[in-house]
Amino acid sequence: MEFGAVLQTNPPASRTVYLAKLAEQHGFDYAWTFDSHLLWQEPYVIYSQILAETHRIKVGPMVTNPATRDWTVTASLYATLNEMYGNRTICGIGRGDSAVRVTNGAPTTLKTLRESIHVIRELANSRSVEYNGAQLQFPWSVGSELEVWVAAYGPLALKLAGEVGDGFILQMADLDVAEWMIATVREAAEKVGRDPLSIKFCVAAPMYIANSDEQSDWEHMRDQCRWFGGMVGNHVADIVAKYGEGSAVPKALTDYIAGREGYDYNQHGRAGNAHAEFVPDEIVDRFCVLGTADQHIEKLKALKELGVDQFAGYLQHDNKEETLRVYGETVIPAMRDQITAKV
Repeated sequence: MEFGAVLQTNPPASRTVYLAKLAEQHGFDYAWTFDSHLLWQEPYVIYSQILAETHRIKVGPMVTNPATRDWTVTASLYATLNEMYGNRTICGIGRGDSAVRVTNGAPTTLKTLRESIHVIRELANSRSVEYNGAQLQFPWSVGSELEVWVAAYGPLALKLAGEVGDGFILQMADLDVAEWMIATVREAAEKVGRDPLSIKFCVAAPMYIANSDEQSDWEHMRDQCRWFGGMVGNHVADIVAKYGEGSAVPKALTDYIAGREGYDYNQHGRAGNAHAEFVPDEIVDRFCVLGTADQHIEKLKALKELGVDQFAGYLQHDNKEETLRVYGETVIPAMRDQITAKV
């Protein structure tokens, strides 16, 4: 299993760069960031600095969208970073959430998402593509490589991920939901003649290392990570509205939405988000990876058994450095020793 750290690009930018460098030092493979240009700082500028000050870690958004940036500009950003620092970028993309909703916009259609994935991937892999009736290719780009991983929740979006994605991003560490979504993506891939095992699966969720298994530690961890249930709730609410509660969407994904009344995107992804109070403790525990190092390892092993290739941990809480340290010293070695033992 590979590991990523998911960061917000809050000022100062030097703090984001520092955390990405620290993640690399502790054995993480990816430094992901949010991509909402109004709520946080511009990530691609910061990626350049991260890549300049690291050696092997890959960078990319979790996630970008087709609405807020011209697709050719997005592709050019990746191809340029790859030329400057080697092929160390990755693109996570979805229909759009906070980046579009904060301007009273709406997520794009799945048709638009599908088309954008094709254009971005072809151009960023130094290939030619048709766009707006023109045949385009970067004349200066040679040997650039970019994988595009699709973030999805609903059945049709999962189908798209299986049909065209290099990888699939599930922003939630619930085991039941992960099992359903991975199976759905693989089935969609197989139906269009793709090797379902060729698609990489990433589970992204808050990771918080506790000092002990005491109740007080659990109360604090939950309060620090409850925001995630609110963030995920935005997507789940859209799914429930479209497909209804009696659909194939797992019950675990829909039950807690009943208490959701409103959401302030200005508090998006923040510990202490007042609009996440409706999220019960059980959902926080299911959706996140919390507890002692042993408890993290236990849940990560279960995710690995389901076919998860990467765990990307959000660090929007008050224990960033310690969580990275324990992962580097205990969790990541344990997961990699498990793989070695199987081989």
